[in-house]
Amino acid sequence: MKVNAVGKRCSEVDCAYIAGLIDGDGAIMAIIEPHNEKKFRFRVRIELKVTQKHRKDLLCMTEILGCGKIRTNRTTCDWITRDQKEILRVLSYVRPYSRMKQQQIDFAQKIIETPIREFRDLRRVARLADTLSKFNVRSKNRRKNFAAMI
Repeated sequence: MKVNAVGKRCSEVDCAYIAGLIDGDGAIMAIIEPHNEKKFRFRVRIELKVTQKHRKDLLCMTEILGCGKIRTNRTTCDWITRDQKEILRVLSYVRPYSRMKQQQIDFAQKIIETPIREFRDLRRVARLADTLSKFNVRSKNRRKNFAAMI
């Protein structure tokens, strides 16, 4: 058992349940975006998202994990977090129970944990982001940001 951000325990059952949600209806995405405050004018961020039809099905995510927000779309709801520290924490909880997204979790953890000291570090992380995006079926047709843009 591990302690989450609000001091509660995240049980094994909760970790396994959340891993199942992420495996089935979740996405681990890497975003390459311009950022003027960064040394090399770009940053690579991970976004973690779970989509369900009903908002109530996602409330457990915020209750158990103590992070993320629920956003309502026209026909679905998304639990989403972009906080890199929280994503690392969540991924460390679910990694032992994940059956479908272990490689994606590994790439996401490498992206977040790699310090960007030199331009080549940024290029390496951007290439990892490109590799991670290939796992997401919907990204193949929509993705507009590639390592080549850096």
